[in-house]
Amino acid sequence: MTPWQNRFAAGAVALMWAYEGLWCKIWPGRADQRAIVESVPLLPGWAVTPLLLAIGAAELALGLWVLTGRRARLAALVQTALVVGFNTGGLLFGSDEIPEPGRLIVQDLAFLALIWTVAATRHHPAPRAAVTA
Repeated sequence: MTPWQNRFAAGAVALMWAYEGLWCKIWPGRADQRAIVESVPLLPGWAVTPLLLAIGAAELALGLWVLTGRRARLAALVQTALVVGFNTGGLLFGSDEIPEPGRLIVQDLAFLALIWTVAATRHHPAPRAAVTA
């Protein structure tokens, strides 16, 4: 992958996180996202809005992290955990709000493939210390 292609791919990943965080959770927020969070067992009603705002802020921060290129594999691992965790929770608790679960899973697999492609091409292991005699 060329540097330009990598920047474009990283930008696409960051844009996805920005869209999910800002548009879907913070402003204006999507009703289906709110309904999924409201469906979480034992979550008090007063906690829904603060939780959506916190998730949205975390998603925005994750997008910025991807753009920095720092600790790319750790970023990919965190992203994978969040994608799997959020969508597993959504499918378990808010499945009535997800019109096509199969499409969600296929899109997640494509997104995860892009995340790991970006991480693999941005990962630069630290050089080994020179051994002096």
